[in-house]
Amino acid sequence: MNYETEEEKRRARRRKLIEERKRKSRRLRLIYGYIRKFGPLAAGIFATAALVTAGVNIVRRPGANVQAKQEQQETVESFSEENGQETGQPVEGQSASPSSEITASAEGAGGVALDSEGADSPEDAQGEAGTLAGSYSAQATFDTKQIGAEVDSSHAILIDLETGNILAQKAADAIINPASMTKVLTVLVAAEHVNNLDDTFTITLNETDYSYINDCSSVGFAENEVVTVRDLFYGTILPSGGDAAAALAAYVAGSREAFVDMMNEKLEELGLSDTAHMTNCVGIYDENHYCTVYDMAMIMEAALDNDLCREVLSAHTYTTSSTEQHPEGITISNWFLRRIEDKDTGGEVICAKTGYVNEAGSCAVSYGRDVNGREYICVTADADGTWKCIYDHVALYKEASGT
Repeated sequence: MNYETEEEKRRARRRKLIEERKRKSRRLRLIYGYIRKFGPLAAGIFATAALVTAGVNIVRRPGANVQAKQEQQETVESFSEENGQETGQPVEGQSASPSSEITASAEGAGGVALDSEGADSPEDAQGEAGTLAGSYSAQATFDTKQIGAEVDSSHAILIDLETGNILAQKAADAIINPASMTKVLTVLVAAEHVNNLDDTFTITLNETDYSYINDCSSVGFAENEVVTVRDLFYGTILPSGGDAAAALAAYVAGSREAFVDMMNEKLEELGLSDTAHMTNCVGIYDENHYCTVYDMAMIMEAALDNDLCREVLSAHTYTTSSTEQHPEGITISNWFLRRIEDKDTGGEVICAKTGYVNEAGSCAVSYGRDVNGREYICVTADADGTWKCIYDHVALYKEASGT
């Protein structure tokens, strides 16, 4: 196949890597199904054989009780080690470090480890794997760095998209409020249900008042303004417009509440519903609106595989269409991308979405590439200010690129 641009080559290569990771996930879950079904039986056979052998040895060599017990234990432990069962050695796909903050399997859905409740049979394992076809995952390794005070944010994660390895993390599995990073999921869900970006939506008080009452950032759309669906996508991300996000939800699902249901269905599809749940499409604080920075990284990875989401998340500026209320349109900006573009990250930060509420501090999710073309996702939360959040991303990307 001939590719027109280097970007298309990179994206094709990334899709291939993701498919390889998914195939490996299915293989591991199938193997795990066999272990669950036949492992106890095999363990019993090995243990019985060990006991018989030990008994024979006791008859042949009086006083050999201690050695017989040692041989029996070694036999059982040997079998356990071969199957990754409670020996202190990680099963392939599990976190290599017992103290790792992320215990999610490298090859399962985010937040689903291979030592969790699994399929009762190989057939069940295969069926379960099929439901995870759209999930994304990353894993900690012995080389994963535990981030310290050099990063201001209380929570952080940096993932190498080529290997799926977590390069660095800090309280990455702790629950946070994602604030306006939520809108990455908003545009992802919407993009999967929109067919015509040139279709229009009439802004009502339902959208403008919702944004105003909840003290949201806004694009500045006026009541009765007729805007395009494309405007709503860019308005949701670039200025983090609460009015645009509420309008996009109403356009797609008929109401914000129905759209939130779709968001949570998407989280379940991605394998993140154990640690992520949304109550609104904007990122307004709610104790039941939460995720981890790991979850947000997986949401971002899924968004990158959607052409529309990737385009919107990478835009530095955009001007909305001409309307009666705004004949020249409204020019909006992604200030995170504009502020980080001249910083030395060892490469380029291509996509980003920020967030802020009092309970979450300053946070951001971004996607970048180093000078060698290697791709990363970085998420930080609870920084003490916008610039500290930006410089946390700069520091993590620089470390990843080795500059």
